[in-house]
Amino acid sequence: MVPDEKNKSSVDKFILLGFSEYPQLQMPLFLVFLVIYTVTLVGNLGIVVVMKINPKLHTPMYFFLSHVSFLDICYSSVFIPKLLEILVMEDRNIYFTGCMLQFFFGCAFVIVETFMLAVMAYDRFVAVCNPLLYTVAMSPKLCVLLVAGTYTWGGLCSLTVTCSLLELSYCGHNIIDHFGCEFSAILSVSCSDPYFSQVACLVILTFNELCSLLIILASYVFILVTIIKMPSTGGLIKAFSTCASHLTAITIFHGILLLLYCVPYSESRRLLVKVVTVLFIVMIPMLNPLIYSLRNKDVKETLRRLINSKLHSHSI
Repeated sequence: MVPDEKNKSSVDKFILLGFSEYPQLQMPLFLVFLVIYTVTLVGNLGIVVVMKINPKLHTPMYFFLSHVSFLDICYSSVFIPKLLEILVMEDRNIYFTGCMLQFFFGCAFVIVETFMLAVMAYDRFVAVCNPLLYTVAMSPKLCVLLVAGTYTWGGLCSLTVTCSLLELSYCGHNIIDHFGCEFSAILSVSCSDPYFSQVACLVILTFNELCSLLIILASYVFILVTIIKMPSTGGLIKAFSTCASHLTAITIFHGILLLLYCVPYSESRRLLVKVVTVLFIVMIPMLNPLIYSLRNKDVKETLRRLINSKLHSHSI
């Protein structure tokens, strides 16, 4: 009888080890990650709500920022609930389908946010270099098309890499020394040649990273030239302040992303990979709302009014 070649995977679930080699840290890590996840959800939801209720923030920049906050909520929610579960539960299993879905959505949201940050750099370029044409150049229709394009591209790229993983065989070894279904961790439990998957991931990752960084670099080169030519100090400070938060966010995001994928997954580096992944999926979504809200006067003022109104309603 000819074996069913389509049934490439004989493993129906994986075991996520997480940080099980440090049993004394399980509960402290659970509490730390739970607090961070709560702050992430509250902070990013707060940003989205503030953008909606303040007419001053109904601009392209904040439209893109609200999508960054939405992506941070989605990305952290793909991984952190499972991380919290395996820290306190004996059952560390994740089904094969669930693992692939976790990878697909995690990969898609990262790619979308990569290009969303690039789109925000272009938006800052138009705002600083062509302020009189800003509302025309960044029309609502163009903003929607840019956002739709980033989501579509992220989904297609993630689908390509996920399909390459589904073509691999997983037969017997089902222990993933990670807390989530990250690309290199999935490859480590495959029993077939991962060459095509590695090439597909490398090509897509390199193309997306280079394209997004080129857009960001080109935008900020033009911004810097424009700022240098500004005669007044007030205009220079205002122009710089509109870009400072975004520059901080992209430096942290791309810095950790490059560190994560420049460190090969091996026995000697598996703890480093897990720590860097934690920084990416736990810290970045929490820091983004803090970076943007603490540096923006309109956001802080709206938050202050919102909190005061809530406190006043409770005191009545």
